[in-house]
Amino acid sequence: MRNIFTKTGVVLVLSSVLAGCTGNYLAINTNPYEVSKEQTLTDGYAIGAAITALCGTVVSTDVNTAQFTDCLLGGPMGGYYSTTGAFEKTIDNYNPTDDWTRVFMASDRIIPTLYSNLSELQNITDDPVTLAIAKIIKVTAMLRVTDTYGPIPYTQIGQGGKITVPYDSQEQVYDAMFAELDEVIKVLTENKLSGISPNADPVYDGTAVKWCKFANSLKLRMAMRIVYADPVKAQRYAEEAVRHEIGVFTSNADNAALRTVAFGDKGNPLYTAIKYNQPQGCNTGGDTHAAADIICYMNGYNDPRRPVYFIPSEFEGVEYAGIRIRIEKPALNSVGRKYSGVNVSPDDKLVWLNAAEVAFLKAEAVAVFGFDMGASAADLYNEGIRLSFEQHSVSGYEAYVMDDVSKPTSYVDPAGLNSYSTVLSDITIKWDEAATVEQKQERIITQKWIANFNNGNEAWADYRRTNYPRLMPATDAGNKSNGIVSSEFGARRMCYPIAEYTNNGANVNTAVSTHLGGPDRMSTRLWWDCNEAIVIK
Repeated sequence: MRNIFTKTGVVLVLSSVLAGCTGNYLAINTNPYEVSKEQTLTDGYAIGAAITALCGTVVSTDVNTAQFTDCLLGGPMGGYYSTTGAFEKTIDNYNPTDDWTRVFMASDRIIPTLYSNLSELQNITDDPVTLAIAKIIKVTAMLRVTDTYGPIPYTQIGQGGKITVPYDSQEQVYDAMFAELDEVIKVLTENKLSGISPNADPVYDGTAVKWCKFANSLKLRMAMRIVYADPVKAQRYAEEAVRHEIGVFTSNADNAALRTVAFGDKGNPLYTAIKYNQPQGCNTGGDTHAAADIICYMNGYNDPRRPVYFIPSEFEGVEYAGIRIRIEKPALNSVGRKYSGVNVSPDDKLVWLNAAEVAFLKAEAVAVFGFDMGASAADLYNEGIRLSFEQHSVSGYEAYVMDDVSKPTSYVDPAGLNSYSTVLSDITIKWDEAATVEQKQERIITQKWIANFNNGNEAWADYRRTNYPRLMPATDAGNKSNGIVSSEFGARRMCYPIAEYTNNGANVNTAVSTHLGGPDRMSTRLWWDCNEAIVIK
């Protein structure tokens, strides 16, 4: 495999491997993905090629990889998507094969591509802004990996050219990431009037200040992730991020999103992955459809973002109808195709973090934990909703935030197969300062969840951390874990790839026995998944 770039700075990744999503990164001790020495001399495009390749490791621009990490893992676990079709072993039925759960660690499109291009970039430039940008991308990509498995190889990856190295505890991974973000924030602050070539940067056109805002916003996201595990550290990092002279996202112009210039000829990878195995004449999708959970909330709230998020169902008289996630799935060609689809276009950006999420992070920090975020929880909550409406060019924000009546609906399956009569939540939209702390958190996380649609891995992390939003439990037939995974609370992590035990056995066994805090199962809770209010039996 080699990264090939054109004179527009677009990276095309060509591979002769059978399937990127099932590659074994542990067997690779060389850099087959790096920019060649000849390319470093060609018209100055090597830096742009390397940075674009790095960006493609966050939400992978490879369709197969993105399907596994975001459509089949993050989407269902976060309450956004449900698999459809003839899959017998799936993550959302808690009986996946290793091919489904190993991708974040084993795909050659993530860790090997990330570290080999990072290493090569360090070899061809000493520009501090360029290297700071690369480090932010690394943290963004690897955060998704540690939040999937827990302890991972991190601080020692790349030493001596190796990636079969000892694991760090998840706390150690987070500490290292915070230190890296602090380092790059300092560099970018000192160089805030500088930048790199716009053609070399498919996210922010080379603007140092925007990357610094992203680093601060990512630091805030991470701080709130660890708030139950280490509240003192969480408060320090969250307040540092917000008080920094450049600060965090406040506008949709700040959003971290990979532009289409970095995609291949198929466009946004989620667009293609969602439509895999789409039946002839069907407009709603193939392997992936919209989940019942998100649609029950948004139908109940009469949410004007629905046409932006979903494709109408094929059921007569039912505009938006999601399919339950943790069930025995109906056949795709006859019934599964009828449920609402996910409305993604080939030209949509891949959003890593948006301004609405940042507003909700600050709102939770104030309302639930008493941190100083420079504004009231009410104002920050309303601002999060406003920013989401603005991001999607939807009107009606003013009426929406004043609605203190509408609640999520119960789930009536239009196919008559898997209805759920219990209303998931009684939380309304309008901010209520007199509400309990728990109600405030649920209100904030629910709206944050809606605003983060398509970012399933982030939603899954929030769900594990807070138990919000309330999601439908697995049916008896839908939970195929043989009692390992809770039907109510769902999977807490993914299991390590089998190849780890073959190729890095001593290190992975040490990680499980020393760092993980439980067996290598989907039911074992991560370090930061320690909210005492969540009691899993």
